[in-house]
Formats: sequence, structure tokens, C-alpha cells
Amino acid sequence: MRVLHVLDHSIPLHSGYTFRTLSLLREQRKLGWQTYHLTSPKHGEGLKERADDALEQEVDGWHFFRTPAPRSASALPGLGELRLMRQLEARLLQVAQQLKPDLLHAHSPVLNGLPALRVGRRLGIPVVYEVRAFWEDAAVDHGSTTEGSLRYRLTRRMETHALRAADHVFTICEGLRGDIVARGLPQQRVTVIPNAVDIESFEPGGVADPVLKTRLGLDGAIVLGFVGSFYAYEGLDLLIEALPRLLRERPELRVLLVGGGPQDEALKAQAQRLGVADKIVFTGRVPHAEVNRYYDLIDVLAYPRHSMRLTELVTPLKPLEAMAQGRLLVASDVGGHRELIRHGETGMLFKAGDAQALASTLLKLLSERECWPVLRAAGRHFVETERNWAASVAHYRRAYAGVLQR
Repeated sequence: MRVLHVLDHSIPLHSGYTFRTLSLLREQRKLGWQTYHLTSPKHGEGLKERADDALEQEVDGWHFFRTPAPRSASALPGLGELRLMRQLEARLLQVAQQLKPDLLHAHSPVLNGLPALRVGRRLGIPVVYEVRAFWEDAAVDHGSTTEGSLRYRLTRRMETHALRAADHVFTICEGLRGDIVARGLPQQRVTVIPNAVDIESFEPGGVADPVLKTRLGLDGAIVLGFVGSFYAYEGLDLLIEALPRLLRERPELRVLLVGGGPQDEALKAQAQRLGVADKIVFTGRVPHAEVNRYYDLIDVLAYPRHSMRLTELVTPLKPLEAMAQGRLLVASDVGGHRELIRHGETGMLFKAGDAQALASTLLKLLSERECWPVLRAAGRHFVETERNWAASVAHYRRAYAGVLQR
């Protein structure tokens, strides 16, 4: 079977999106399927330096067909997106005519789904559409629109049209599946391909590097931490809000925030206002190869996501990666976390948006060190048995076969 994947972006860019993509492709190839890969014009926009508009590229042994980014952006709302879709459609038509795939597999956003549907109809190729998050909700998170606005409603209508027109729909979790079915799709036309981890790529957490620990001023500290991008929905402001209470009970506590993003300056300003700036270490972004050294400094990982449509519906990868490394974690009880974390068994959950509840849950966990080995082992067992990529990707088989038979 020959499957042409239509992607928003890919490696060499690093994101949860690209890591999931590579995992899916590796497992599909293990099943004996031939996979081909085309990225949208947005891939070029994500590069720090403009690419040379090469139409094909090899990256780490993977071959990608590229769609050049438009040379100029449109000032009128909506026209820029329309131009991106037209450019992707033309490039996809070229590539599909060259490769003659059995199946077009478009991955969100809908800016990829609609061009794939048009090309699929033109060439008589079945099209499946995979939703990792809804474009309209991502726009709310980025601040480019508000929930219920005209733009939001129009984008949601586009998304619903793509879902209904696709031969089959895939998504990453039950929260998104429920929303898709509520838009009028039969349940049997929607399959969950859960987020997972490549268990062989993760070893249980190592010993803290004493040199790095000293350099960051963490000697003798109990370290709470977060590693990732500082978006508003991650709720890092809640962790900082809880810190004064935590310090009253456990003055040896420190917070290690590894990464950066849109909330970087706001979080630093909040720490100054609360008088806890000297108890928080902001490392900035670190090289990917160095990330595990920073993880090894952290006693408890915090995922205090705020409750909003995005976090209630979408499951993140980071808690799974933490469990694969046998790490302790505390997370808010948003829907995306409840699908992954069993409270008191593989991690601890607290009431989303409640700084007092976060502080109480952390203090309880810190006072029960005898439970830590059991929590770590249960988290690792969960991903080994239920959340590995081979088991996840196996769900494509039946759906692909059904589409091709029809």
C-alpha cells in the first residue's frame, strides 16, 4: 500500500507535531506500507532562515516533498490562507500524479485537509483526514481570534466540512473523537490513534549531574519543574502563584523552568511581584540533546494546564514521555490529562485553575516519599503496555482497509 501523507511541517523543525509524525511513519513502514511525505507552505515559514525553495529534501534519512512558501503575504484576512491552500493543492496534484498513491492521508490543520480532498476527488484517490487539534481552537490559543467570533465560526464550519467529506477520520484522543462525532459523523467513521511513546527511546531517569545542579543553584533543593514551551494554556502562572504557600511549608523548594515562549516575560514579572524570583530558575531554551540532563534535576514534574476547549479535548505527549522515564508528575484534571493519568496510580491530579489545590497536592506527594517508587513503576508499565506506538498505529489497518475496499 502506498500512502501519501500531507503535513503542516516536518523535521528539521522540532515540535510535538513532527515527533508524532515520525513515530507514525516508522510504524507504518514496519507494517510494510510505503509512505511518502509532502509538507505545506507553512513548513518554510517555520524555518529560521528561508529555504532555497527546493521541491524535495532529505532529512535524517526521510524524503520530503516540499511546497514553496508564497513570496508575499496578503494583508486581507482570509486571503493568505486561501493562497496557501491553492499553492498546496497545485503541489499535491503534481506529487500525487507522479507517485500514484493508493491513499491520501491529510493531517491537520484543515488548510491541508481541504486541498487533499480536492485533489483526491480529481484523481479518484480516497482521502482520510487526521485531526490533532482543531484549527479554530489553536487560533484562540494564539490570540488571533476569540471563541464564538465570526472567524471562529467560519473556521469551525470549514473543519466540519472537511470531516464530513473525508472517507475516514482519525484523531488523537477520545475528547476530540467525541467532538467530531457530535458534528454528525457516524462513530464507525472516526478512529482514535492515541498519542504514545517509543518506549525503547526512553530509559528511566538518571542521576542528577552535580556540576549542572551547582551551576543552576539547586544544591540541597527539592526541585519542581517543567520542560517545554511557555504557552498560556500550560498554566505555569498557576505554579508560580502556588509557590509562596509551598515555600512556607517547604523552604528548600525551587522551581526549574526549562524552555521559553510567549509567556516568558509575563512569568518572570509575576515571580518578581510575588517575591519568589530568586526561587525560580529560568534556563531559556536548551539544545534537544541536553534536555535529559535538565529532566534529571527535577524531583516532580508539574503540568498545571488551564481548563479551556483545547486542553479539555486534546491529550499532550509530555506526561507520557515523563511516565516512560519513570518520573513523578502532578497535573491538572483537564480532560486531556484525565485520559492519560490515573490519579494516585500513575501520577497525581488536582483541580484545574486552583493554586491552593496544586500546592496541597504537591505537598502531599512530597510528604509520601515511600510511594514514589510505586508511582514511577506504574507510569512506566502503563506506557509499555498501553501507550506504545506499535499498538497505536495498528489501529490504522482496519480503517485503511475499509476505505480502500469501498
